[in-house]
Amino acid sequence: MFEKPFMSTKEVAQFLDVNEKMVYSLVSDKGLPATKITGKWLFPRRLVEQWLENHIINYPKSAYIPSSQGMLIVVGSHDVLMERTIGLFNQMYPEHLAVFGNVGSLGGLKALSRGLCHIAASHLLQEDEKEYNFDFANHELGGELAAVVNFCRREQGLLIAKGNPKEIYRITDLSKPNVTIANRPVGTGTRLLFDRELQKEGLNGLDIRGYQNELRSHWDVALEVHTGRADAAPAIRAVADLFELDFLPLRWERYDLLISKNRFFEEGVQLFLNLLHENAVKKLAQELNGYDLTVCGKMVFQHQATLKKGKAAEE
Repeated sequence: MFEKPFMSTKEVAQFLDVNEKMVYSLVSDKGLPATKITGKWLFPRRLVEQWLENHIINYPKSAYIPSSQGMLIVVGSHDVLMERTIGLFNQMYPEHLAVFGNVGSLGGLKALSRGLCHIAASHLLQEDEKEYNFDFANHELGGELAAVVNFCRREQGLLIAKGNPKEIYRITDLSKPNVTIANRPVGTGTRLLFDRELQKEGLNGLDIRGYQNELRSHWDVALEVHTGRADAAPAIRAVADLFELDFLPLRWERYDLLISKNRFFEEGVQLFLNLLHENAVKKLAQELNGYDLTVCGKMVFQHQATLKKGKAAEE
């Protein structure tokens, strides 16, 4: 049924379930959106609905982003290829606007659970060191997770000053008294991997100079090493090459996109997922080192053995 874009005083009174005199009071005292044309009040339906939403009290923690606004919000782990892909999306679909919020993998999952974004980007390594993201997503989202789609595989490691003047050849060398590092924040997948690698070697991060110097992105830690303020930092190979730094590889990891049930079929989400199959994205990856797009754009499912183990633990 067609809805007129403007309502009369009588219609808005019926819509708000108040008498017509109260409508005039809401205009003057509460800022109800209205315009007067040749002595007659008209009320834009869309703005009235928005005004009503803005006056809701006891609003639930889980916010809701309208699907019709043309904005795509991706939140989570910082990534160079993701930044460039979002730029490509905005170029190809000017009627939409994609934005990225760098809050770390865990922050992305929390934002998704609260309805603050459309897609969460995450690379959280699970305890078995084989699977990624599912345990964390189940904890934050429960049964609201609709899909996990791979964005890329990428190489994680340590950025090291050009020429490796401090002779850092293995992660244990970070404990040398003359070595200073830059670090990523707790809640990022890079920090999770780094702490696990330290733990394997029996190292306490607090004994490493600079361990508590936490920076928000791969760009930030790369700049610390490039300028000499740090000798090493956990990050991806792509930024090592872009800053002309040495690189000590640790492992290849899976970087996924997680979408909740109520977002999966929205237009912006589907456009972005379809874009991942285009050659233009593959070309972007080819311009960088340390990326593998073999399963890019494909659905990822939890390994059956891992799933059974998780269920057994719950029982």
